[in-house]
Amino acid sequence: MSHPPSVRLTVAQALVRFLSVQYTERDGVRRRLIAGTWGIFGHGNVAGIGQALVEVGEDAMPFHQGRNEQAMVHAAVGYARQLDRLSAQAVTTSIGPGATNLVTGAALATINRLPVLLLPGDSFATRPADPLLQQLEHPTEADVSVNDTLRPVSRYFDRITRPEALIPSALQAMRVLSDPAETGAVTLALPQDVQAEAYDWPQEFFAERVWHVRRPAPGPVELAEAVRAVRAAARPLIVAGGGVHHSEAEEALKALVDATGIPVASTQAGKGSLRHDHPADLGGIGHTGTAVCDDLARTADLVIGVGTRYTDFTTASGTLFQNPDVRFLNLNIAAFDAHKLTARTLVCDARTGLEALTAALAGHRVDPAYVTEYGEGKARWEEVVETAFRAADDNAVPTQTQVLGALDAVVGDEDVVINAAGSLPGDLHKLWRARSRRQYHLEYGYSCMGYEIPAAIGVQQATPDTPVWALVGDGTYLMMPTEIVTAVQEGLQINLLLIQNHGYASIGGLSETVGAERFGTAYRYRAADGTFTGAPLPVDLAANAASLGMDVLRAKTVRELREALATARAADRPTCVYVETDTATATAPPAEAWWDVPVAEVASREAAVQARERYDRDVAARRHHL
Repeated sequence: MSHPPSVRLTVAQALVRFLSVQYTERDGVRRRLIAGTWGIFGHGNVAGIGQALVEVGEDAMPFHQGRNEQAMVHAAVGYARQLDRLSAQAVTTSIGPGATNLVTGAALATINRLPVLLLPGDSFATRPADPLLQQLEHPTEADVSVNDTLRPVSRYFDRITRPEALIPSALQAMRVLSDPAETGAVTLALPQDVQAEAYDWPQEFFAERVWHVRRPAPGPVELAEAVRAVRAAARPLIVAGGGVHHSEAEEALKALVDATGIPVASTQAGKGSLRHDHPADLGGIGHTGTAVCDDLARTADLVIGVGTRYTDFTTASGTLFQNPDVRFLNLNIAAFDAHKLTARTLVCDARTGLEALTAALAGHRVDPAYVTEYGEGKARWEEVVETAFRAADDNAVPTQTQVLGALDAVVGDEDVVINAAGSLPGDLHKLWRARSRRQYHLEYGYSCMGYEIPAAIGVQQATPDTPVWALVGDGTYLMMPTEIVTAVQEGLQINLLLIQNHGYASIGGLSETVGAERFGTAYRYRAADGTFTGAPLPVDLAANAASLGMDVLRAKTVRELREALATARAADRPTCVYVETDTATATAPPAEAWWDVPVAEVASREAAVQARERYDRDVAARRHHL
């Protein structure tokens, strides 16, 4: 009996070759599933995956050199999001701290339902010496390594302790990465001895494989129930989440809205599902939402969630949807998310489901008075935006919202604006005028400081020549400026808008409202009483960005800021616009809905006592939707 043809390769060589011939297909468009590999090399992967990447060459598997393992995952996530989850990147690290640095990025990817393949080195499978350098010694479980920290934040995890185990595990990894209902971080932990071990691999393991990304349709019974619910509703409201973008369902959503008149509120991930100037686009919803959205949410009798996870920011910690008769209809490709809030469900692809719903609702429209009501609310909110964006004096130091107004005046429809943490997400969710499906790129599932700069690199890699803006405050910048070096090395023209406000502005404001009195949130010298209330630290972040290779433009006034932003957008290399904001003048609109941050139940300081009284009043409005 003849054996099928085989080829002798190391495990690492086989894995890289396998990854180079995996593809996705949706709607007739084929893409590389793993389009490149990020890496930082150490003793745990340099002789395995490192050698394999050299062996296979750049054409088969492009390599990207990172500076921080967490940042490499963020770049890969930004890449995958920009390409609607149809193409992803791998990240390889050594064992020890290189591997554990992946955990934060993996959590971000999985929480946001975005694919990334993680290939951390691991301790020797054969245990020739014990302990190894950087090995975790567990007293009762000898097979535990630091890579087990990746288990809870991965959608699929395996440790490849034998060469032949790679075949089923690699196939499962590709299945999960390409499955829109299951995708997230996938981890294949690779013991460093196994990486270098040779094996006779069946050649068919390296045949091209196409993973078809399905668009399941709603079941007829579910669809009929959904149609009855919509027809019966007097005040329906759509909540558009990130699934609208991932499914490329924006036109399908617009068709449903144009046909029925149902208004649309957006989560952070879903903003831009409709253009900001569409009559039914009411902006953000929840704690960082607009007044018109949150007012409608409080009186809605049917909330139609499309591709949303319903985080506490969206639901205002369970206090937003106050109509006693409110019901929920959730369209989501993942049953786990579709069933939230005890909803009627349409478990299906967002675009397919919206198209089916539009067809089944033919002839149905909401009452014209409802359209007039939310149209007037939208117009009132636009005045709020204009006030927040507009500076009375072009020669004054800009506030943060005026910084956003200056950027709004410079960007085009094709620009991508990236943010993740601090006070900017709230201002952007309330105020930003999203002009295209991919312009608004907020990572708010994990709200991870340090995401923005590497994600901008990933977006540039995914769609070259796209103007990309990473918006960061000083706190976020100090967390992870390292990938500026990567952008310079790769010649990626990302724009960094660096806002200096001398500390954690968002948490400082939150601290004040919960009775913690802004403790530990300012970047200042210690005062005589030991608190951080002295003069601002003389930290020059612009000089730091310049030292890492960026061109830097400093702006002190609103006029200088607009000019600097226009110059940066026209530049042909990585450019930073640095601005120090006026933190004494409040121009941001206040929160239109609550967010639950528990306050000390007993305290001796008056600020905390008053905060607890407010908390007890607010929490009383929470309800469970059963």
